[in-house]
Amino acid sequence: MSENKTEKELAFLHDLYIATDWGERFAGLMDEHVQVPKAGHALYVAAGTGGHALAIKERAGQDVTLIGVDESEARLALARAKAAATKLDEVTEFRAAQLEALAFEDEQFDLVLGDASLVSAERLPEMLAEMVRVAAPGATVALTLPTASSFGEFYSIYWEALLNAEMLDRAPIVEQLIGERPTVARVETLAAREGLDLVQSWTNIEEFDYESGEEFLNAPLVKDFLLQNWLDPLGEDEAARARVLSEVKRIIDEERNEAEFSLTIKATVVVGQKTT
Repeated sequence: MSENKTEKELAFLHDLYIATDWGERFAGLMDEHVQVPKAGHALYVAAGTGGHALAIKERAGQDVTLIGVDESEARLALARAKAAATKLDEVTEFRAAQLEALAFEDEQFDLVLGDASLVSAERLPEMLAEMVRVAAPGATVALTLPTASSFGEFYSIYWEALLNAEMLDRAPIVEQLIGERPTVARVETLAAREGLDLVQSWTNIEEFDYESGEEFLNAPLVKDFLLQNWLDPLGEDEAARARVLSEVKRIIDEERNEAEFSLTIKATVVVGQKTT
């Protein structure tokens, strides 16, 4: 489990495995449906190790300055190194910030982008509220995230694993995980409530394939990021976690019948304009 990894190690894993295969699915949606301004100030919330933020800056051209914020200093260090290597450090800044409390004055940015693909669902309303607050009147605000019905294959197996591990009393964990993923309509409603007009959304169904239960559980995306949220309700009982994960592996291997196990998500981008 990733609790034994340092923040620096997790940042490198994020850069190598999350920002690429996982992150590119969401970045592609944003690139397809968000128009970058020709001039002004842009903000990228939860910028991670900076790859997509810097790509946005390159698309935007010389007259757009960009600030990327993230909660991890280790990820920000990698982002700053990339900015320096691409000679974009004079027009791009990466700084630490809590997603629900951005350290900016109101109405500062002409474009505000947010990557909530690995942000817990309970944090989304405040994160989006802050993104809208710092957006200037007429600015585009866009948020990417996995929406309802994502991870369904795992949740089904998780429930069965709890049953087989004689932990049926923990089964409400699965219902909670399923219920906390917001529907697209819910996110659109949140965006409109916070003051966005012309709210639109687009969703792609994305698959992540694994050749075995072991490969699934050892994939950095799963082991070091997704499982942290999925197993958190089990608390610090390492024996219980081990029993459940052993069952998850066994069930995947039995059910896939030599085929790949696919984890499916609904990658969504919600876009709107700040009310003028």
